[in-house]
Amino acid sequence: MDTGKPASVKFAAILSKPEKPELARILPELLAWLDKHRYRVVTDPETAVYVGGPEVIERQEIASRPLDFVIVMGGDGTLLSAARVVAKAGIPILGVNLGSLGFLTEVPLADLYPTLEAVDENRCSVESRALIHCQLAREGQCVATYDALNEAVINKVSIARLANFDLYIDQVFVSSYKADGLIVSTPTGSTAYSMAAGGPILMPAVDAFVVTPVSPHSLTHRPLVVRDSAEIVIVVNGAEEGAYLSFDGQIGMPAHDGDRVTCRKSEHRVKLLRMKKTFFDVLRTKLKWGQR
Repeated sequence: MDTGKPASVKFAAILSKPEKPELARILPELLAWLDKHRYRVVTDPETAVYVGGPEVIERQEIASRPLDFVIVMGGDGTLLSAARVVAKAGIPILGVNLGSLGFLTEVPLADLYPTLEAVDENRCSVESRALIHCQLAREGQCVATYDALNEAVINKVSIARLANFDLYIDQVFVSSYKADGLIVSTPTGSTAYSMAAGGPILMPAVDAFVVTPVSPHSLTHRPLVVRDSAEIVIVVNGAEEGAYLSFDGQIGMPAHDGDRVTCRKSEHRVKLLRMKKTFFDVLRTKLKWGQR
């Protein structure tokens, strides 16, 4: 892949979670390491709050630079935000966990510099994760498109009333759900909102999506696993007060009665720089599963 830069030049970006005071202590040392290893660094405004020196550019513009990788300092939410920005450019992400759970930001602060050494020496594995691509159509016209790493969620707006959502898989009617909402999750997102709503955990390499109802009125409505080559359509039906369509729990827009949400596998993927831990190592650690 042509990166548009001389082979001897290395570039990195740092994206940070807002309001993390410990970054004032962590970032100067990180910048010193990157400088010592001859990286040119850019940061987002959230990082610039705690350290000066590197060029500051808006997060949405990060992918316009010929970056070798992006360092995300924060939790899974910060990484999800970064993933939507850099996926199209194929820029790998190194997630450093400054939060509590961290399924995606698996590198603890204590392992930051050994991991960076591995990245710099091309000894760090790269894991490719699927994105879901969604379109919102209103009266036959596409009004919005989004890609998400975890999930797309269509939720009711009214507190007191359930909404109706009609589900179609490859143009075949599946069921009408009277529920608080429906989640369409990637394998990566199967350990997020979908899991909290009772959905199954999928290994990241599984070629599937999960459709999980949120608090369905019928006890027979269960999570549904479908192949990721399928086209998933959700029609908002009977939500007089409207609904809300959100992606990765961070961005979204109102949906109206009669709107159609179409979900399919994105043509882009997210590259994650990973340690040697297996997916099950992460599950045991994060979910406090028993050890042998």
